[in-house]
This record gives sequence, C-alpha cells and structure tokens, in this order.
Amino acid sequence: METITLTETEARRLAVAAQRLAGPRAEASKGSIVELLRQINCLQIDPIRAVERTQLLVLWSRMGAFDPSWLDELQGERLIFEGDAHRASYVLTEDYALLRRWIGSLSERKGEGMERVREWMEENRSLREGIIGRLREEGPLASTAFDDLEGGPRLPSNWGSGKPASSMLSFLSWQGVVLPVGRKGNQRLWHVRDEWLPEWAEKAPPAEEEVVALTCQRSLKALGVANQRQISRHFIRHKYPNLGQRLAELMGEGSVLPAQIDGEEGAWEGEWYIHRDSVPLLNSIRGDGWSPRTVFLSPFDNLICDRERTEQFFSFYFRIEIYVPRAKREYGYYVLPLLHGDRLIGRMDSQIDRKTGIYHIHAMYQEEGARIDAQTRAAAAESLVELARFIGAKGVELGERIPAAWRNALEKEVTQGL
Repeated sequence: METITLTETEARRLAVAAQRLAGPRAEASKGSIVELLRQINCLQIDPIRAVERTQLLVLWSRMGAFDPSWLDELQGERLIFEGDAHRASYVLTEDYALLRRWIGSLSERKGEGMERVREWMEENRSLREGIIGRLREEGPLASTAFDDLEGGPRLPSNWGSGKPASSMLSFLSWQGVVLPVGRKGNQRLWHVRDEWLPEWAEKAPPAEEEVVALTCQRSLKALGVANQRQISRHFIRHKYPNLGQRLAELMGEGSVLPAQIDGEEGAWEGEWYIHRDSVPLLNSIRGDGWSPRTVFLSPFDNLICDRERTEQFFSFYFRIEIYVPRAKREYGYYVLPLLHGDRLIGRMDSQIDRKTGIYHIHAMYQEEGARIDAQTRAAAAESLVELARFIGAKGVELGERIPAAWRNALEKEVTQGL
C-alpha cells in the first residue's frame, strides 16, 4: 500500500487548511456555517465572554464578521443541536445518529454513583413526568421553568449539586429523553428529543463498528494527518472503541492511507494516517494552492484543542490559565494564540469591558524563534481590529506589556481602523 510522505511543514499546512484557516475565507452566511461544520465537525460551547464566546470566535476566525444570531436560527430550523463532542458542542443534526450510539452509555454505567442517580430518579418519578409533560406542551424551556415542580432532596453528589429540576434534566439528557435545543444567554433551553428531532432520528442507531468507522474518518479529515491517539481525541472525544481495528479495515478498503512525517531529525515516531479524500488538498498545498492567513484563535479552537498535538505540530505549548491564580499566570486570563500561515507566532492577553466598550489589550507575546517582520505585525494588527469590530468594541486600549515594535503596528492600525 502506498505511504504518503509529508514534511513537517506540509503536515502543519494540511492541518491548518483542513480546519479552513487557510485560503479564501468562507462566506459569512448561515449556509457557510453548515458547510464549515461538515468539515470541522463541531463547535465547542463555552460561556466565558472575556473577549467573546468561543463558538463565535471559532466561526469568526474562518469567515470574519457574521451575525451571531445565525446560530440560534440554525437551532430554530433544527439544523444544529447541542451534543457531547468536544465537551458541549454545536453539532449538525444530520450527524445525530453518530452521537446517539453513545447517548445513554453514561446512565448505564455501573458503580455507586450512578446507582444513586438511578435511585434518585425513581424516587422522583413525579418530577420526571412533570418535566416531560410540560416540555411536550410548552417546550423548549429553561430549567427555571420547573422550579414550581416538587422534587425530593438534592442528590448528594457532584452531578446533582443544583436544583432538583436541573439535575433531572441533566440525567434525562444522559438517557437521551431530552436534549438542549437552544440557549437564552447562558441558560440551556430543553425539549423532548422525539418532539424536536426529525423522525429519522428515532431509528435505531448504526452498529458500533459502523459508527466508529464513520466518526474516525471525520476526525481524520478534520485533522489532515494524525496518529491514532489524536484521532481518538478529536470530534467525538474518546468514543472510538477498537479504533486500531477500524483503521486497519479502512486501510484495507483504501479509504485511509498510511502516512509518514519527515522532520529535521528523521521520521516522526509511530503510525500516522491520512484520509484518501485529503490527498487532493495536500497536492494543492504542495503546488500553488497554499494561501496563508493571519488570524487570532479562540483558546478552544478545533486546531489547537488537543494541546499535545499542538505542541508536536507547532512547537507551541499552550494551556488555559482561567483557573490559575492571577499571580501564578504566565500569560494571562484569556489568551488568544496568533496563527500566521502554518505557525503559531504569538499570543495576546485581552479582555473587553462590556460597560465601556473598551477592548483592553493587556499583553502581546512573541514566540521564541518566531521570525516576524513589519508586514507580519501589520497583518496581526489588522486581525485585531477586525476582532475588535466583531465583538462591538468602541475603542482599543493598549497595556504596558506590549513590545515597542508590536505597539507601533497596533497603534497605527487601531488609529486607522476604529
């Protein structure tokens, strides 16, 4: 079988291009969001809005400014739903069958914790029936809509630390009875699954082997080139039983090809894979099809969500410091990596003040060894201004921890652009 050999640079560029972060931007439209999700598979949801919610930043990095209400409209049109992929994520409704195979697996686990959950649900059967009945009549509804329903004592566990109705909704979602179908601010809106999803979604899910074969191919296409560990940590994280066997079968069919990545010190260790459908993109990159961009990324962006892979591919060590005490943070509370072509060349610590509209750039950090010229800094400054406009900033204020060369480029662009 043919082995596809890539240089480190080609492997990085393929990863970036597979994530739609190179080449012309996607058109800003609802249809483009659907097409992007078919390629990158999911949008992780996170409520932190120091700059903007990550689901919006990920789309902005790929299509520029767009109307955030489009995500709500796509849910209203039942084209996307909230599922468990990269944690809580927006996923295409057409992919529901791929996730349904694993819905219910958590509630079926053995152990004292889940046994207490099942007992609590049985003891609170009237609360369960009240929630489902009201959703069928009035849904979608937030958990607060059920505060008047009587429930037993709160479940003494980490899973059930909220109000009884909120706990019941979470447990029902594990069973696949209800699912979140929208959001009002940070509050989930719930509905009964068989009321909200299309009729085909109620069919029995495909066999486990088929689901894993489909999802691992989707994961691999979104990664460009990857090893088995990286495939298993992408898209539907850690839900790839017997992945090695599935990959061997797909290679036998010719859908997946073995790959080799040649670095400066020789071939990378381990077994690497590339999907046959990704080979044309690789060939384009090797020709004149590589069209790099400069853009800031969400700290939860699909390109860098696997921190181990990010370090291996980009020599970029990145960790979220949101929960690190201020005095111990190395870079800052909410740091956006800066992608320039096929390299992560810096990071920016920033936060918008929603009351004043001022976007505070606390610090800019240049990666050690990154070759950055005036043109690169200007491109980064342009991306910053576009981001400031997108999040509705009325002004940009530069902090003290910004190197002089970066400050000059940012000040010039901010003055002209905002």
